[in-house]
Amino acid sequence: MSVKDAAITAGHDGRRNSRKPCMKTQLNAPFKKQLLDHRARLLEQLRGLRGGEVGRAQASAEHFGQPEDSPAQMNTARDLEFALDERETTELRLIDAALSRMEAGTYGQCIDCGVGIPAARLHAAPEAARCISCQEKAE
Repeated sequence: MSVKDAAITAGHDGRRNSRKPCMKTQLNAPFKKQLLDHRARLLEQLRGLRGGEVGRAQASAEHFGQPEDSPAQMNTARDLEFALDERETTELRLIDAALSRMEAGTYGQCIDCGVGIPAARLHAAPEAARCISCQEKAE
């Protein structure tokens, strides 16, 4: 396979799509702002969950070391806090990956098949890395 052939993939509809950047930089601006705003909110939420700039383990020790709480109550609260922290950490990773794709010039292009991700999907989920078809397959 030649270098040219390696850079071309077939899309869902059978058309050949090159893996060139599919969104112009100026079109990325609203998505980038949306991603950066969401990232800032998530970081603030994580700081709140952790009680400021402390780490997760230290925050847990402080939150769940109250003698008046029952063990079941402490376990439930701890599990909920860890689940929220994990979800927000995962969202941060997705946002950072989307920002990296912007820098690489591949934002708005499915990471699996190479077709363009519709703008409506990116407005709803600017961190989306896959087209709907590939996302359904991945799930």
